Amino acid sequence: MEELSTRQQKISKLIHREMADMLLKINKTQFIGKLISVTIVRVTKDLGIARIYLSIFPSEFSTQVLKEIELMHKPLRGELGRKLGKSLRVIPELEFYVDDSLDYIEKIDKLLHT
Repeated sequence: MEELSTRQQKISKLIHREMADMLLKINKTQFIGKLISVTIVRVTKDLGIARIYLSIFPSEFSTQVLKEIELMHKPLRGELGRKLGKSLRVIPELEFYVDDSLDYIEKIDKLLHT
């Protein structure tokens, strides 16, 4: 895996913090009974794309929730621009993915304990 530059790491952390805050507010109104958390943010070398990995609980709703968040892509990017406009010249495009690593760990755990 390639080494991230310091700039990529800083931007990833900035986006991670702001996106987690924004999704927390949206979660209270739109996704009641579900827990959405930002697990990882990876920014491409050219800083043009931010890949945001989300952990969604309960996991059976992950596809539905991800689709709804993807539909909110433009307003979320706009809000991110308002919050980070002084720190970043160009706000990266946002791509959302489900981070299913917790499900994978749980599955392995069940296999080991049977």
